[in-house]
Amino acid sequence: MSENASDLNGLKKRMDGAIQSLKHDLAGLRTGRASASVLDSVMVDAYGQSMPINQLGTVNVPEPRMIAVQVWDKGTVGAVEKAIRDSNLGLNPIVDGTNLRIPLPELNEERRKELVKVAHHYAENARVAIRHVRRDGMDHLKKAEKDGDIGQDEARSLSDQVQKLTDDYIGTVDSTLSHKEEEIMQV
Repeated sequence: MSENASDLNGLKKRMDGAIQSLKHDLAGLRTGRASASVLDSVMVDAYGQSMPINQLGTVNVPEPRMIAVQVWDKGTVGAVEKAIRDSNLGLNPIVDGTNLRIPLPELNEERRKELVKVAHHYAENARVAIRHVRRDGMDHLKKAEKDGDIGQDEARSLSDQVQKLTDDYIGTVDSTLSHKEEEIMQV
């Protein structure tokens, strides 16, 4: 039984990974409020390679609608500015020496709806990942039952536990999406 409990823990860890991935993806969606994580996906061509902004400077949020980047090397300021402008985030940094101030424009209704669609896409990817984990777990149980490692009753009990785990994680995805959707649509 302890082997099967560890199998359930393994499934739970993989489902946790799907939730963490969803939260990371949603954090990158720009809402009306500034968040340093908005720039996480921006890669800068510097020193002959592609690097995330947080390896080239300090990112912080001095005001609710402003992101500031303190670039450490004056030679990379232009590359950081270009990467932010070209990132399709709709941001226009203002350069002041080695500091970049990035005001967040007010989101219009159309852009908010587009962001909600993207959030739904991220949530669906997380649901699919969780269902894949469930399928793997169910396949493992069927094989264990077929090989005689577990009995039919135990297999049924464990498959019920896997399904309950799946339902709980899908619920977490739905509530996370709902919260993000509210945050995006707030005016």
